[in-house]
Amino acid sequence: MKKTYDCIIVGGGIAGLQAAIQLGRYQHDILVVDSNDGRSTICRCYHNLLGWPDGVSGEQLRSLGRQQAESYGVEFQFDRIVKARNDKGEFILDGEDGKHYVARKLLLATGVMDNIPKIENLKPCLGLTVYVCPDCDGYEVKNKKVVILGSGETGAEMAITLNYWTDDITFVNHESREIPEDTRAKLTDRNIRYVEGTISEAIVEGESDFRGIFLENGEKVEGERGFIAFGGNKVHTELAEQLGVEIMDNKHINADPRSKETNVKSVWAAGDIVAHSEQVSAAMGDGSIAAIWIHKKLLSEKDFS
Repeated sequence: MKKTYDCIIVGGGIAGLQAAIQLGRYQHDILVVDSNDGRSTICRCYHNLLGWPDGVSGEQLRSLGRQQAESYGVEFQFDRIVKARNDKGEFILDGEDGKHYVARKLLLATGVMDNIPKIENLKPCLGLTVYVCPDCDGYEVKNKKVVILGSGETGAEMAITLNYWTDDITFVNHESREIPEDTRAKLTDRNIRYVEGTISEAIVEGESDFRGIFLENGEKVEGERGFIAFGGNKVHTELAEQLGVEIMDNKHINADPRSKETNVKSVWAAGDIVAHSEQVSAAMGDGSIAAIWIHKKLLSEKDFS
């Protein structure tokens, strides 16, 4: 007979781990199912978190979080959930490798995956000298020579946003997508250099020191820091859709702001699939809030007789 968990958390990123720690401390029977390929696995350094003035990597946070959750009895399973269904008040989850998991409550923390084209030499720079979130890392490019590796209006808007931090910006429109005239005018007004062409590789000194890019035509665009802005990021709401969870026009899950519970009873959502904040601190908060309300629901259903 399959074990029935009090709650299964799908996603072992920051929101999922924070929820796991909280629920573990409530002494509930918790399983985290993680495919280990979320956004936090590629970020090499978060600089804006309380208590980490020198920065901390996503890998380190995930490792510490898992150890902390396991100390409270939380179980972990490496797998990718491909199917979810509600069967008479219990949630049945099917893993990619054929395993099945059962839970009374479900927390979806499956996150968002950034659209990053395969550009040679780029990956070692991510989170260190090439960034994706201006709210997280805009400060890191203060007064520096910045190259926006992007596409169309998404890339142009990133360039305009970062103009708050630096006046030396080049936007490389990798896919040469059309940009509205008013947006082009803003680039011109801010003296943001505009280049069209396919990016072939990042120029890197040492292991991760970004120094610009080469285009396929051989043109070199120099810089000290880079930002990714291609648009088309994937919000992982596939399981939510299978369960009938409400998805908003922006592709994110519509969860109650107070409890993080969705329109489907006993299904919660936390992290970037709820609000595209791209903030670790916000994901932690979401995870904690969801866990508190999951605990309340489990407690209210417990038979004390």
